[in-house]
Amino acid sequence: MQANTKITLSSQEQQLVNNSNWILTKRAIIEKAVLLLAGSSERMKTILDGEKEWLPEMVQCSSPKISKGENYLMLPYVILDYPRCFTGGDVFAVRTMFWWGNFFSCTLHLAGIYKKMFEKDLLKNLSRPAQNDYYICVNGDPWQHHFGQDNYTRVDSVTPGRIEDVLQAQNFIKIALKFPLEQWDVMPSLLESKYAELIRLVKN
Repeated sequence: MQANTKITLSSQEQQLVNNSNWILTKRAIIEKAVLLLAGSSERMKTILDGEKEWLPEMVQCSSPKISKGENYLMLPYVILDYPRCFTGGDVFAVRTMFWWGNFFSCTLHLAGIYKKMFEKDLLKNLSRPAQNDYYICVNGDPWQHHFGQDNYTRVDSVTPGRIEDVLQAQNFIKIALKFPLEQWDVMPSLLESKYAELIRLVKN
């Protein structure tokens, strides 16, 4: 940038730069999102404890982790990973995400030995008529979380054969649910029930 370049603010930017309340409110919302996910992790642990008879030991031994950032596609986010088994190319994780201005989401992520272990049961369970609010990742990048058409497609919009093709074509599987931010007040109970559903998608 040239030294004599004039940097100006729009009228909206002028209003915001002189208003500290909005940034303080943003900080408060982020902290509430952290607390919401922390509380959810306790209920998720209870769900995992009830599935010990079939879940791999590494999954059972995992502990929750909350992280936050300012720039997923230029917007703030808070993430809860639980379970979070990331060992080389082997992944068994459920990622719950608050993304500012967009949604809450809950995503089952399998790769490596866990993909081989569970993909047949997952395919069978996804074929049930009730499972019509799930999205399946069709992107080759497992670390994208938006719900654009190049990343996710609804399970009920494709045939079982197409789902099987997607599962076999990639070295990972991601099945996701998303919830509008307007559901904030009911998110604890909603996340609890949908988390249990996601975990049981890979149960025989």
